[in-house]
Amino acid sequence: MLRAARTGGRTSQVVERPTGRMQDASDEELVALIGGGDRRAYHVLVERHGRRVLGLARRMMRNLAEAEDVSQDAFLRVWQKAGEWQPRGARFTTWLYRVVVNLCLDRKRRPTMAPIEAAGDPADSRPDAEQTLAKSQQDRHVSAALQALPERQRAALVLSYFEGLSNVEAAGALELSVSALESLLVRARRALRQELQSRGVETGAKEEP
Repeated sequence: MLRAARTGGRTSQVVERPTGRMQDASDEELVALIGGGDRRAYHVLVERHGRRVLGLARRMMRNLAEAEDVSQDAFLRVWQKAGEWQPRGARFTTWLYRVVVNLCLDRKRRPTMAPIEAAGDPADSRPDAEQTLAKSQQDRHVSAALQALPERQRAALVLSYFEGLSNVEAAGALELSVSALESLLVRARRALRQELQSRGVETGAKEEP
């Protein structure tokens, strides 16, 4: 069913879905509903992307409290801007990740007196404690090395390798061409490898030209 929705001073047509089918709606359909003030659609979208947005923000910020603030700000932006968002051939998640990255970069530029939170996820309960500890230590080294990189390099690595975005998606999130992203990734991988080696971590990777 279609209904008229008033957003930003204009009337638009949005698809109205029964509650039971809301979970099956695409991101773009949910955003259209959110633009009309549909809170159910908003909660579905937050549930669908909340963990990944928080993970991206945490890798960028290396601080859980800051990452949670960024996540909340990003979804607030979704609620506020949904009525204005136009796909123009891009996926909603590309726009969402761009918002998260920009919020993180803005926060990183602010002066702060708060100590940096220790990185790394809680250890899991698998039986091989030695293996778990080794991976936890490696994760901390990688997380610390990422924080030492220039902001754009860190964002490119997080989006491409940790979040698994394609080069096209990561380039869109960073507002770069694909070739510019690929060049940025080459520099970022080299810088990360050098940073890890300076911390005594062997990467086993060959030097890129």
